[in-house]
Amino acid sequence: MTESQPAAEQPQQDGGAAPAAAGAAPSRRAVLGWGGAGLALGAAAAGGAAAAFGGGSDMVSASAAGAAVPFHGEHQAGIASAVQDRLHFAAFDVKTKDRAQLVALLKEWTAAARLMTAGLPVGDVYEGLPEAPPTDTGEALGLKASRLTLTIGFGPGLFAKDRFGLEGRRPEALVDLELFPGDNLDPARSGGDLCVQACADDPQVAVHAIRQLARIGFGRVAVRWSQLGFGKTSSTTPDEQTPRNMMGFKDGTRNISGTDRAALDQHVWVGAGDGSDWLTGGSYLVARRIRMNIETWDRTSLQEQEDIFGRDKGEGAPVGKSRERDEPFLKAMKPEAHVRLAHPDTNGGATILRRGYSFTDGTDGLGRLDAGLFFLAYQRDVRTGFVPIQRNLAKSDVLNEYIQHVGSAVFAVPPGVRDKDDWWGRALFA
Repeated sequence: MTESQPAAEQPQQDGGAAPAAAGAAPSRRAVLGWGGAGLALGAAAAGGAAAAFGGGSDMVSASAAGAAVPFHGEHQAGIASAVQDRLHFAAFDVKTKDRAQLVALLKEWTAAARLMTAGLPVGDVYEGLPEAPPTDTGEALGLKASRLTLTIGFGPGLFAKDRFGLEGRRPEALVDLELFPGDNLDPARSGGDLCVQACADDPQVAVHAIRQLARIGFGRVAVRWSQLGFGKTSSTTPDEQTPRNMMGFKDGTRNISGTDRAALDQHVWVGAGDGSDWLTGGSYLVARRIRMNIETWDRTSLQEQEDIFGRDKGEGAPVGKSRERDEPFLKAMKPEAHVRLAHPDTNGGATILRRGYSFTDGTDGLGRLDAGLFFLAYQRDVRTGFVPIQRNLAKSDVLNEYIQHVGSAVFAVPPGVRDKDDWWGRALFA
């Protein structure tokens, strides 16, 4: 729930190639005649499938329902890509102590991701050996790719001494986040050695993807925590309607656009001189589970709600302005207004790309909804992105009376997988 700089209209492709063609992906059921081919043959087939979709930009229009987002590219898909409607995010603990096993897992995960993002199963579903479990669990059979993107990140624990020989390769910007005022973090919903962000327009496609990766990793990794999300709370496509959060306000009005190459290079992608060569072209991800006190908020007057945010609830216009995208006049807002405190001008220019989702996980046992915002922010450097913004918000944002951060994690997000011979994290383990 922060303000970012204005969006520009310069063409940018997350995959770094030509725009995707308009055709829909073949259904998973359509390729089951290849049963018995296994992961290796399927990976080769996925390359052909990706070519059919253009093999390039993942800035696919939201109207292209069921389309596939190209997996290969300079940057990982799922960051600057057009934001999908659903999320399944999972953080994993690495259980193996063997570096070779971890590398093998990352290669297997990459091969599976290559298939699933093309709308294909990861192997046999019902034509394998009857005595063995199916290679793919099958709940996504017949479903389209639904713009599935899979984005991986590496947590600080992966670089710990005496684990995998990576202690000298930990980026300086991969900091352990401080405990901010008001945080009430649950260790069971925080941290992780690895993360995978699965975004899709069909929730079953996203859940299937995480399930397959967890199944492939059995014995080598284990899910530490996960989060389902719906109703994107920010957008990388400013020409579309700005989504609303669970408090009913438009969220992410001034988020970085996925077509703004200059802003992405300045604020999101790790540069060649940033200190960790293996991470060049990657980014840093901060994930925060933010619980909203929905019942208290719902009893708050409209005027107070608008004062808290610094925008009107209907149009989303900043105080004293008439349109949502009008340049805000910060001094017209109350000093403790959320928009004023989160704005780059209040934080030395700190700017992040937001990709959050709403969540509701039942009730807390006291009749209150366990609901809120699963905040996802990508940036070039956590120390100059999320940290100064959150310090400012935690100190005096009046919105803190209605929210609480209950989960937290930070990850280094490697660059994209360039081709069929590349794999997630190859440069790190080289």
